[in-house]
Amino acid sequence: MLLKAWLTGWGALAAVASFMAASSGPAFAENTKATAPIPAQTLALMAAKNTSPSAPVLIRTYKKEAELEVWKLARDGRYVHIKTFPICRWSGQLGPKQTQGDRQAPEGFYPIARRQMNPNSHYYLSFDTGFPNAYDRAHGASGAYLMVHGTCSSAGCYAMTDKQIGEIYAIAREAFAGGQQAFQFQAFPFRMTAQNMAKYRADKNIDFWRQLKEGSDRFEATGEEPVVNVVAGRYTFASSRDPAKEAAAQAFHAAEEQKIASLSEGSAALRVTYSDGGQHPAFAALLKQGANLGDVSRPEALAFAGQEVVVVPARKKNVVIAALKAAPAVAAPDEAGRDACTALPIRSLTAEDLAFSAHSLGCGRTQAASASIMAAGRPLILPPSFRRTAIEVAANR
Repeated sequence: MLLKAWLTGWGALAAVASFMAASSGPAFAENTKATAPIPAQTLALMAAKNTSPSAPVLIRTYKKEAELEVWKLARDGRYVHIKTFPICRWSGQLGPKQTQGDRQAPEGFYPIARRQMNPNSHYYLSFDTGFPNAYDRAHGASGAYLMVHGTCSSAGCYAMTDKQIGEIYAIAREAFAGGQQAFQFQAFPFRMTAQNMAKYRADKNIDFWRQLKEGSDRFEATGEEPVVNVVAGRYTFASSRDPAKEAAAQAFHAAEEQKIASLSEGSAALRVTYSDGGQHPAFAALLKQGANLGDVSRPEALAFAGQEVVVVPARKKNVVIAALKAAPAVAAPDEAGRDACTALPIRSLTAEDLAFSAHSLGCGRTQAASASIMAAGRPLILPPSFRRTAIEVAANR
C-alpha cells in the first residue's frame, strides 16, 4: 500500500524519471569521457618516436607561451616529445603561487599520482597538481585544488579545452595502467632558454627561476626525469646514475650559464605584466573571430596580457679593437731613409674614427690615418708603401 501510494500521481513519475536520468545519463557520460581511447593519430606519433601508450609520461607547461607538452619514455631510456597542446587559459602573473586567492597558477616540479586524477570533475576531466609541494610549504605558500582541467576558465589552474584534457587524461591513464606510479608535472614561467633568462633577469622571481632552469637543463641534456629534492628551501637535483649523462648535464648547464652572462651584457632587462593571466594566441585569434570557447574566465583581462616593461635599459655599444693586423717594422729610424714614415699602433677607436681621413705623418708621403691613431704608443717605422691598417672591430657591450 505504501509503495502504491508513493507511485501515485505525476509527482512520483517525475521523481522516478529524474532518478533514472541521474543514475544512467550523467554517470554513463562520465565513464565514457574518462575511458575514451587515445586518438589514433597520437598513437601513431608514439610509435614513430619508439614509445608506447603504456610507457611512462611526463608533462611540461609554459605560462608565457601558454603551451602544455606531453613527453613519453622511449625504449632507449630517454623521454621524447610527443605533442604540444595550446593552453586555453591560465590566470595570475609569471611567478609561483604564494597565497590562497592570489589567482597564481603554480610553478615548479610536482609528482602526479593516480589518486590525483579526477574522472568526475566539474570541468570535464582534470588532475590535481598537488600544490603545495615541499618547496611551496617551505616558503609558507597556501592554497589547494589547483588543477589542469577542461573548460576555458582559470582561477589558479591550467585550463584546456574539453577535447584536449580528454586526450591528456587518456595518455596519463594508460601510463598508470602500464605501471607508472606517478608522473612528473613541470610548470615553468616561460621556455627556460638562455635568451629568456637574460631578458627577465631583473624580475623578482629570478632566483627561483634559476632553480627551475637547473632542473629543466638536466632534463634537456639527459632525457631523464629529474630526481627532485628540496633542501634549505631550494630545489636540488640528484646526479644521474649514468656518468656520461651526468657529465652531459653539467656541461649543458655550464654552457647555458655562459650564454646567459653573454646575453645579459648590455642588453635590456624586461618584466612581463598581465592583468590576469593569458592564453595561447590560437585561442585569442578565435575569440577575435567571435568563436564560442565556452566559459572563458575574465575575457576582458586578455587585452592586457603579456605587456613587456623595460626594467633596465640597454646600454649603447662601444666600439673597440679586438685584433690588429699591422705591417711589420722593416728598419730602425736611422736606417729608414727620407721616405720612411712613423705610425703609432692603434689603441682604440670611437665611432667617428671608423672613417679615416688624410693626415701627414710628418715625412715623405701623406698616408690615410685617423687623428686617434696619433695616440701615445710605441712608434714603428713603416715603408713608403704603407697603406691603411687592416683592423677587426668587436662590440664591447
